[in-house]
Formats: sequence, structure tokens, C-alpha cells
Amino acid sequence: MELALKDIRRHLGKFLATIVGVAMLLAIVLVMNGIYQGNIRDGVWLIDNTATDLWVVERGRGGPFNEASRIPLDSYKSVAATPGVARASPLVLYSAQREIRGRDQQFTLVGYDIVSGAGGPNGLVQGRNITAPHYEMVVDRKLGLQIGDRVPLGTDDYTVVGVTRGAVDSGGSPLIYMALADAQKVQFEQDQRAIDASRAASLQRLERAGYSGEQASRLLPLLSSGTSSINAVLVTLAPGADGEAVARHIRDWLYLNVYTTDEERTLMLDGKLSKMSAVLGLFRTLLILVSIVIIALIVYVLTIEKIKSIATLKLIGAPNGLIVRLIMTQSMLLTLASFALAYLLRDLIAPGFPRTLAFVGQETAITFAVMLLGGVLASLMAVWHALRTPAQLALGG
Repeated sequence: MELALKDIRRHLGKFLATIVGVAMLLAIVLVMNGIYQGNIRDGVWLIDNTATDLWVVERGRGGPFNEASRIPLDSYKSVAATPGVARASPLVLYSAQREIRGRDQQFTLVGYDIVSGAGGPNGLVQGRNITAPHYEMVVDRKLGLQIGDRVPLGTDDYTVVGVTRGAVDSGGSPLIYMALADAQKVQFEQDQRAIDASRAASLQRLERAGYSGEQASRLLPLLSSGTSSINAVLVTLAPGADGEAVARHIRDWLYLNVYTTDEERTLMLDGKLSKMSAVLGLFRTLLILVSIVIIALIVYVLTIEKIKSIATLKLIGAPNGLIVRLIMTQSMLLTLASFALAYLLRDLIAPGFPRTLAFVGQETAITFAVMLLGGVLASLMAVWHALRTPAQLALGG
């Protein structure tokens, strides 16, 4: 140990620069671990944080998260009348990009029944839940809004009454919670000029079909698209109810798809999240392998640089164990110091990172173990070369 430390002090600048370089690479590995887990956590956050027993969606669809789903608003009333159902609440999900606080921001709008509260926000860090039937919203703090701020969406302004933390959709975009009717209006509201153009085109089609102007005007509302559809129905089962029997009844009699929360989670993990998780996992594996190779090369180069010193030690009769300890000690110090600095850099990067970083202690420990094993293997390669070095090399042979 003393010999290794003396050698490090002689080349302190180079050793520290090497630690910084390796630490930056290892920090990327640790951040990639966080991105991988954060992608999964964001993907299922809304599913895990919506208190419901069953998700009812459009027939033949894997909605409402993995695939679009639209069902008539009155469907929730039919679901509520199903034996074994204690409560059925409509839910609207709408991804949008609008200008908020002077810049375009992406978010997902969640419209829910404010009377039952099912599908509404939980874990508020400021303010309160929505109580008024119109013109109130709860937002995630990623949007940068404060209590009392007014946000224009469509033709109306909505007041922020509550702020959440970490409420995101599967893509990491923040959530905005609104009353069901407000969310439907924002989702289906059109520009007035587009409405006028559509109305004029519909009138022309009716007149060409032989209807008079008065008849066409009366029929026009029947051709207009309504705002009465929802994306899902949240079902709370009655105490003691058989969830499978309730789901089977809804499928057979109401012709809708029914999923449990675990099934919705599986749909997301095996569907929308699967490819991204595979890509992130591949990059994470490649980064770990590259890190091990770079550590091995650095340790090998450091050994080559002092090969004459090692030959001198052998010439004066130093045992092989001393040389092995020299190389192994420096390799372990390099690996441990680099990982410690990388851990610190990871914690500095995390607060300002644009996506959720979820760090799992077990995963960090595995990464550390792999890096440590890589350092040991690198040391063994350098030791093998050092032990083969002839003592005559110290004399210039």
C-alpha cells in the first residue's frame, strides 16, 4: 500500500485526471440506470396512482394508455348498474401541447368526475383539489405554475387551485387535472373558423341531397360531432364482489373491454414501454462494457508506464507479491475513487435532469460490483504482464 501511494504521489496530477475521466463515464452509466428505471416508473405512474379496481375501455382496444379508446359518456351509467359495482366514474385522457407561461409545453389532460373524485389528483404539495364544476385545474409543478395562476385553454381561462409533484404520463409529460366537462370541452373545442367551414360544407351536402335550406338547418346538429365521449370508466367493486364475474358481465352484456390494474400495467410494460426499455437496457449494457474496457486499458497503460520501475524491483529481489499488491492497490483505488466521484456527479445531475431518474439501490450495488470486478480483471491483466517483465529491463536490456 505504501509503495502504491508513493507512486500515486509522484504522478498525482495524472492519477487525478484519470479518476475524473473514468468517473464521468461511470456517471453516465449511473444516470442511464436512472433513466431506465425512470422510464418504467413514468410509464405506469398514472396506472399505479389511480384508485380503481377495474378499467373499462372500448371493445377490442388495449386502452386507455397503450391505445386510444373512446366510449359513449353514458356508458358509465350502464357500468354502474352492473351487479357487484359500487361506483363507476368516467375518465378523459387527452395529450396536448399549448403555450403556457410564454413557451410551448406538452402535457396530458385528465378529466374526472369531481363528485366521486375517482381518477383525480393525489399527493398534493400545494393548494387543494377541484371543487367547482368549471374553470379550476390542478397541475404538476413541472409546468412551472403557481396557485392562483390563470391558464388560457381554448376560449376559457382556468385557475390553478392545486399543485402536484411527480404526476406524469407515460412519456414523462406533466399532468393537468380538470373537471370532466371542462376536459371534454378543451379536447373537442375547435377554432370558430373551422366550425363555420364545417357547417357550410355540411349544409351544402344536405342541399345537394335534396333538402331545403330550412330542413338542412334542422338536420345540421345531427351531423355535428359531439363532445359526449370518454376514454375509460373507473370501477370500484362492492365489498365481497367477484371481480372476474363483474368483468365478464361487462364484456358480455355491455360489449366493452375490462382490465384490472395489474393487467393495465402489463399492457404498458409489454406494449408502449417495451421497445424503449429494450433500447435503454442495451445502451446501459454497452456503457458498462465500455467502462470496464476503458478501466482495463487505463490500468494496463499505468502499469506499462512504470514497467522499468517494476523491473528494478525485481532486480533488487523484491518478491512478486509486492508487485502484485502495487498494481492491485492502484487499480482498486482508481476504481473506488472513480465510482465515488461518479456517484456524487449523479446526485448533482439528477435534480436538473428533464426526465424522471429513478435510482434503485440494488441496481447501483450491482453496477458497483460489476465495475469492481472489471477493475480486478484489469489488474490481473496488468499483473500478468508485469510478472513476465525480465529484471534485465532495468539495465536497459
